Amino acid sequence: MAFAGSVLVACTSDNPTPKKIVKSGSPPVGIDTQWPIQRVVYLMLENRSFDNLFGKYGKGSDGATVGNKLGQEVPLGRCPQWLSGDLPHDHAAAINCINGGELDNFAGGIYGPYYSYTQFDRTDLPNYWRWADDFVLSDRFFASALGPSHPNHLFFIAGQSGGTFDNPENIKVKRSPDGDIKSWGCDAYGNGVFIFTKDEQGNLNKHSTCFDFKTVGQQLSEHGVDWAIYAADPDQSGYFWNAYNAIGPVFHGDMFHEHTRSVDNIVTDIKKEALPSVTWITPRFEQSDHPPWNSAFSHNWVTDIVNSLMASPMWPHTAVFITWDEWGGFYDHVMPKQVDDVGLGFRVPLLTLSPYAAKGAIDHAVGEFSTPLRFISDNWGLPYLTDRIKHTHNFEHVFDFKKPPRKPDGPYPKIPVAGDGFTFPKHYKAWPKGAKPGQGE
Repeated sequence: MAFAGSVLVACTSDNPTPKKIVKSGSPPVGIDTQWPIQRVVYLMLENRSFDNLFGKYGKGSDGATVGNKLGQEVPLGRCPQWLSGDLPHDHAAAINCINGGELDNFAGGIYGPYYSYTQFDRTDLPNYWRWADDFVLSDRFFASALGPSHPNHLFFIAGQSGGTFDNPENIKVKRSPDGDIKSWGCDAYGNGVFIFTKDEQGNLNKHSTCFDFKTVGQQLSEHGVDWAIYAADPDQSGYFWNAYNAIGPVFHGDMFHEHTRSVDNIVTDIKKEALPSVTWITPRFEQSDHPPWNSAFSHNWVTDIVNSLMASPMWPHTAVFITWDEWGGFYDHVMPKQVDDVGLGFRVPLLTLSPYAAKGAIDHAVGEFSTPLRFISDNWGLPYLTDRIKHTHNFEHVFDFKKPPRKPDGPYPKIPVAGDGFTFPKHYKAWPKGAKPGQGE
């Protein structure tokens, strides 16, 4: 593919062979790995561009504090923790943001004019910046698909999206006191549910919401390596981010129930040293960083996970990848490169945490959601499942495996925030004038 040399650079051979290593701590028994990493945790949050979260970070990272709005320079204002509404972030919105190559039309929809050109600083979400100080921040990491969550979550587990670039159509939402419940997968409900896909010739087709392409989880099982996805339960808001429910052979067999775990139990399982070799994590909606929900609750939830990992005997042989699934409608000044009919999407942050990760490094290598899958593939000797995985790098350059594992710098403190994170403040008095919740609905 065209991007093999110019966009995503391969670093190792097509058929890596795991090496014998000296195991430390309490790793999975009998599993050999390429590097002294016995557990990978791959955590995906929601809807933030690099400039929204790290535009002010500096330290050699490529961030912006000024945006381009329809040809005019505008300062990026302060992003609030609560937003009064969501920003457009489907495939059509992405095309609008690019605006024919001008990259200047982010303020779409009802709430875009108030929030699209905003960003956080260190005092707002301090631990994200602390982890960049203490570990590795990637500033050339992109969403895999130029569109919303669903195709990117498929890349998150499989290195492809089956040709889809948008969320499913005609999905019915179940309203409940605990939130809005829906599925994008094989158990999606609604009248005439389907999803658009593009074939290799770029033709648009309607497809069911149930796919049959292979995932990295299935590969791991074939090689005797245990894995799990921690996700919202089917009766919780955020369940649709468990992309394994969109893979027919997984969902309709025993594998889905054997490998899906409630995300409410992630910290408890870490404290029990119960994580398998590879763990995917997606949050409940209210803890996801998805607008309009409070970013502080997401920050504190991830902090609990990281602190628990660092306090665990698992930590000396663990690598953690923390990213956001797409730009969410927020401004970013770096144009995504087109590598195929699906992506790349806009730039998002990626943090790599590990006792072997370089301290305070800024990683400029181009990557996407298939790139941590390349690390998993090389570490456990899996064949490359897709061309996206094959033609990206494997992150070896951000680790120093010649040195002993560093002791953790944590625990990292959580930030004070009122409420429990599961109640939206409809009567909050600090909404921007003209941008109250529910406006335009």
